[in-house]
Amino acid sequence: MRKTTLSRRQFTAATIFAGSGLLPGVPAFAQQYPNKPIRIFLPFAAGGIGDITFRIVTGKVSERTGMQFVIENRPGAGGITSAMAGKQSQADGYTLVQIGNSYAVSASLFASLPYDLVKDFTAVSTLAQFDMLIATKASSDITSIARLREIDKVDPKKLNFGAISAGSTQNIAAEMFKAMIGSKAPIVPFKSSPELISAVQRGDVDVGFDYLAAFSSALASNDIRLIASAGEKRSALTPDTPTAIESGLAGYVVTSWNGVAAPAGTPKEIVAQLNREISIVLQLPEIQERFRVLGMEAAVSTPEGMGDRLQSDVGRWRGIITQLGLQQ
Repeated sequence: MRKTTLSRRQFTAATIFAGSGLLPGVPAFAQQYPNKPIRIFLPFAAGGIGDITFRIVTGKVSERTGMQFVIENRPGAGGITSAMAGKQSQADGYTLVQIGNSYAVSASLFASLPYDLVKDFTAVSTLAQFDMLIATKASSDITSIARLREIDKVDPKKLNFGAISAGSTQNIAAEMFKAMIGSKAPIVPFKSSPELISAVQRGDVDVGFDYLAAFSSALASNDIRLIASAGEKRSALTPDTPTAIESGLAGYVVTSWNGVAAPAGTPKEIVAQLNREISIVLQLPEIQERFRVLGMEAAVSTPEGMGDRLQSDVGRWRGIITQLGLQQ
């Protein structure tokens, strides 16, 4: 577990006024918030794209307001360790957790979890969103989904697909794609995205499923080719890549996102304050550009908007996972 404390400057004027009792109608505990560092539990190791996302945002919030954040990386157990750390913390605004599409998938994939994604957490704000991408080796004769389907139809045993570990959004995206085109191609599991990308570059895997953040380096060196994205429309990050829908695969939409949540019962005034600061930061051109470089789009939302998206995604993935028979 790695902890990093970001720099602190003076409190905002609002916090100073609150300590002086100058914000009528707001509870005293909320007026004094925050008066100590805020912990954020992340379900992945330091240095990854999710970790970097949170450090960029919290760093800028800290720079603007003087708030302190301590990021605690708790990877493993499919995100359960991190989620439980958040669930078992006090709902006082001093504990936050990363929540996103991977949790929506887990809620539908596993028969039993020690937490309820909707009941045990309060949404604060989404941070970023990214589309699933389908890629091949640059020299492959698979130049489009149409061509892929032709090859698969002629020789069902010729192709294989690749994605990271079973239960991941990437793996389920591959299973979903396979079912929709009626392919018998095996899905080769990998422990990490770098291992998958290397296999695609070598041609050991014909088709890989992952996000732009994972593919970016290989794309820059022209080692791989994107044949489709799985967004509802073309992404501004990959404007020359057609969507799977454009390519004749109606209904194939796989998008992911991450966001911030707090333990259920966290005061609404505190949730609103956190949401306001995050929203301001996410709309800064410099932050949006940093996100684009990392292969994702900044995604501003209200707490209600994030909550609605979470519930919608849980329901959608439950239907897909049930249809594919992937429950564990």
